[in-house]
Amino acid sequence: MTNSASDFNNQLHPLIEQLAGIIVKTWKEYLSLSPYELPEGLGYVEGKLEGEKLTIQNRCYHTPQFRKMHLELAKVGKSLDILHCVMFPRADYPLPMFGCDIVAGKAGISAAIVDLSPTTPDKTLPVEYQRELSQLTPLAFKDIRQLPPWGDIFSPYCLFIRPTNAQEEESFLQRVQDFLTIHCRIAVKSTPVSSSEKLIYLEGQKNYCLQQQQNDKTRRVLEKAFGAEWAEKYMTNVLFDIPVAANE
Repeated sequence: MTNSASDFNNQLHPLIEQLAGIIVKTWKEYLSLSPYELPEGLGYVEGKLEGEKLTIQNRCYHTPQFRKMHLELAKVGKSLDILHCVMFPRADYPLPMFGCDIVAGKAGISAAIVDLSPTTPDKTLPVEYQRELSQLTPLAFKDIRQLPPWGDIFSPYCLFIRPTNAQEEESFLQRVQDFLTIHCRIAVKSTPVSSSEKLIYLEGQKNYCLQQQQNDKTRRVLEKAFGAEWAEKYMTNVLFDIPVAANE
């Protein structure tokens, strides 16, 4: 990580800074990472949102099992910090979608979500995932948030909360690390599926991306800062790009 990237991370909400470190450390521990090249000009972006500076920093990798592993950190002046992470499996691996987001404002963390979202037609996780996730120690949170209307892409294990104290924040970090560790361990043991099965997982991933592209809150922020055309390009080329069967 460059000094400028470290400096940027240090300006973010402590929970976001901690989680970014956990994600990258876990990736490096379990997976063989190679750099993933984003479209030109979209790796690091600066703009203005309602008079405040908006900075977006993206880090992306790929591995034999994942076509893209994306970690986005964003900051709007002193009013808003965001972490967004998605791991996109290669279509010939029978893996769910790991996704995680934190939104922090002046009043603290307003949203924290993590899930391993199914890519199967029946929207169920593979048995090995269900077994390991069900064995995790149950955690109690006071403020459970409601999923958006397009939230049928998420699994029953999805955790979507507004942490109310430091203990809940720490518990959320631990649960993200639990999910991520399970995911990486299972992924490295996975083997490619047949061509016909690949099409099934490809469709599951397409559905996940299309549903996520309906996130109006994210789109509105990007449109205000960079315009509708740029926002559409960023949503569909960086945040939730749909895989192409021929090479994904």
